[in-house]
Amino acid sequence: MQKTALLIIDVQNAMFHESNPIYDGEQLLKNLQDLINRARTVNIPVFFVQHNDEEFKSGTSAWEIHSSIAPNVGEVVIQKHTPDSFHETELHEKLQTEQIKNLVVAGNQTEYCVDTTSRRAYSLGYNVTLVKDAHRTWDSSALSAQQIIDHHNEVLGNAFAALKETKEVQFS
Repeated sequence: MQKTALLIIDVQNAMFHESNPIYDGEQLLKNLQDLINRARTVNIPVFFVQHNDEEFKSGTSAWEIHSSIAPNVGEVVIQKHTPDSFHETELHEKLQTEQIKNLVVAGNQTEYCVDTTSRRAYSLGYNVTLVKDAHRTWDSSALSAQQIIDHHNEVLGNAFAALKETKEVQFS
């Protein structure tokens, strides 16, 4: 049987700040809480990815993973500096150590880190499931956040990932 892990990308406090909150952030947090709780209940490992840059400076409140989905003691937290959660990080090594073959992907930001990480995971040979109602972004000058999410669900779902809604994800 192939092992599965839940990968939560960049769900950090700055993304929920009232001055510029991510689109539909409260629902995102509810969906992530559901996924994380169900994964933990059946001992599916949860991996967290935490972005680091000028806005997300290590040790600051903005950088911290949102408290409503905070990692438990012993859960892996990967630090990254690019949209690719695998680039110059220990993620692939840690997943291989756990003999993970299936990745359930959720988090932020749809068109950058979620997209890039999903494609890279696929290229590395993982079976990727993108939780289509558990990743978010902001409006751009050209598209609404929902249009960006819908577009990436379609593109990633056509070539790189199976698409499932939160309620459809089965951990076993």
